[in-house]
Amino acid sequence: MRVFTSLAQLKAAQGEVLGSSDWLTIDQDRINEFAHATGDHQWIHVDPGRAATGPFGRTIAHGYLTLSLIPGFGAQIYRVEGARMAVNYGLNKVRFVSPVPVGSRLRGVAELLEVGDVPDGAQLTFRMTIELDGGSRPACVAETVSRQYF
Repeated sequence: MRVFTSLAQLKAAQGEVLGSSDWLTIDQDRINEFAHATGDHQWIHVDPGRAATGPFGRTIAHGYLTLSLIPGFGAQIYRVEGARMAVNYGLNKVRFVSPVPVGSRLRGVAELLEVGDVPDGAQLTFRMTIELDGGSRPACVAETVSRQYF
């Protein structure tokens, strides 16, 4: 866990890989719950019988489910102390590089790309690479933007 206690520490870490999260297994219950929450019940996600004969040989996680893991992975990797509030500001770029078959293990690797000044705080741009255990390519690479207010 990388802990930042000042804006100066954040700026000094620009360009650094901050670390990686624990591995997380993606099970069918998580996929089904995400489908229920979002209304995306496409068979490649929620129908194991049909998915077994489909292009991936089993169900796969939704791309947006994979993307939604970023806050949890980030919380395991770094923390900014002294901020009164943090908000998601958006995404600059997202790519779903590899499918995530049910039973896969994922982890996040965070790199702090940029720290910019905003009134009363900082805008942080990270590259979060979501690695697929045993995969030759990541599941997802996303450039996230958040704001920390002090």
